[in-house]
Amino acid sequence: MSSSTAIPAYEPKTRVGKVTNYVDSRVGGSAMVKEFGRKIFPDHWTFMFGEVALYTFVILLISGTFLTFFYDPSMAETHYEGSYLPLRGVEMSVAYASSLDISFDIRGGLFMRQVHHWSALLFVAAVAVHMLRVFFTGAFRKPREFNWVVGCVLLIMSLAAGFTGYSLPDDLLSGNGLRIIDGVMKAIPVVGTYLSFFLFGGEFPGTAIIGRLYVLHILLIPALILLLIGIHLFMVVLHKHTQFPGPGRTNTNVVGYPVGPVYAAKAGGFFFIVFGIVAAISAAFTINPIWNYGPYDPSPVSAGTQPDWYIGWVDGALRLMPGTLGAFDFEWNIPFPWGVNTLSLNVLIPALVPAGIVFTLMFAWPWIEAWVTRDRREKHLLDRPRNAPTRTGIGVAGIVFYCVLWAAASSDLIATHFLVSLNDVTYWLRFLAIFGPVLGFMVARRIALALQRKDREIALHGRETGRIVRLPHGEFIEVHEPVDEYKRYRLVSFDSPQVALPAADAHGKVGLSEKARSRASRFFFEDRVAPVTPSELSAAHSGHHGEIAESQDRESIASH
Repeated sequence: MSSSTAIPAYEPKTRVGKVTNYVDSRVGGSAMVKEFGRKIFPDHWTFMFGEVALYTFVILLISGTFLTFFYDPSMAETHYEGSYLPLRGVEMSVAYASSLDISFDIRGGLFMRQVHHWSALLFVAAVAVHMLRVFFTGAFRKPREFNWVVGCVLLIMSLAAGFTGYSLPDDLLSGNGLRIIDGVMKAIPVVGTYLSFFLFGGEFPGTAIIGRLYVLHILLIPALILLLIGIHLFMVVLHKHTQFPGPGRTNTNVVGYPVGPVYAAKAGGFFFIVFGIVAAISAAFTINPIWNYGPYDPSPVSAGTQPDWYIGWVDGALRLMPGTLGAFDFEWNIPFPWGVNTLSLNVLIPALVPAGIVFTLMFAWPWIEAWVTRDRREKHLLDRPRNAPTRTGIGVAGIVFYCVLWAAASSDLIATHFLVSLNDVTYWLRFLAIFGPVLGFMVARRIALALQRKDREIALHGRETGRIVRLPHGEFIEVHEPVDEYKRYRLVSFDSPQVALPAADAHGKVGLSEKARSRASRFFFEDRVAPVTPSELSAAHSGHHGEIAESQDRESIASH
């Protein structure tokens, strides 16, 4: 009978090791850290946009916590008695006075205000660019449709966080933004006035809006953003990370480096780089100088006001909307039993319709593309934007549409700075808002198709060297240099769906849905450039110079 000896329990020697072992034996964290630390992530510079968004949000939490210690979200009236002499004795709200105190009387307050504002701008920009990267590369496809929806909601929450924070100082500029919100709400028939009274706590500007925005800004919206970030990261780990095509990369593996220690070290260093850049910008460049605007007064109308870039496109849509279109009036008076109510379509349409169209298409796009392509397979390899020309064109059209409306938010400054008529600027921007996206779609799509054809030529013919040589029998040819196997793989390895013909149902009839799908498929893929097939590649490389001169042939040609 044999006896087995028990393996002694591990006893750490150092104090840190003992503390760590004590905690791990009770919470079991080492298994989770070990499992997550072995996760493999691919290495590509475009994946850093998501990291920038995460790190700037951390900076927002840190700087925002500092500001909450000194900011007072009260709309009670007071007279300023702080250090900024031009406003001393001026009647203002307590919220605006506390914002001035943070800027001039709290040590490091102005710096932290600017860190908070610059990081907010960078956070929204990073989220937007990250969403564009996901869209153009097709990273939203199965099984990541719900993660795309989470990203869309996260983008909306980032816009809401920016707007609510932008309004808190209660200065003249932020008050104008709230005045626009009040006008949009009052344009809603029947219930608009009641909604405005409820939000503002009375007739605009009321007495409660700053406190309510403060609760949203520091509590509800950050909590939702944290929840969405957690869900997003959980899905990234669950579905594994997408990667660009390349040798050894398939839909069933991930080629890259583990989280620990490689990406943990890189991520930590990158966080401090982002923090340093934000701090340097905040120390060198002034943003939102609220002392120049003064306290909000609803009686005057300001000129030259500019909202932050992520809200400016809605303001631009309001500026471009005409009050009448020929004989058609966008303001309707609707009789009700209790009286006449006005429906101001010239306010509701630009305030709600453009944003509604953009976000509806964003939310629905994964299912729209899957419906068009009839492709229900899992996709873990990304597309190069040129290899999805129609999707790329639609994305560029959306960017052009947004940029035109963003420019329209500065229509008055464009007119005054360039000494041109404001009416002419408005007419041109209206034209571009309608036809600019169409032109952007056509140009981007044709460029993507041209790049595909160029890739096909390079894969078959090689790279042009500019060397002209004469063969022994008198023929002149240009020597082409073959691309290496890695680049050739990238040029030829991609999916290119073909136009789908309408399919008949069990009764042999083609329904309206199938006809619509066929038309959409033709719109997407009619001008497709087919990838190079293995037989084409073999035939191109078979001759002594044929389509491409291999290295041995080029040497023999050069020796003649």
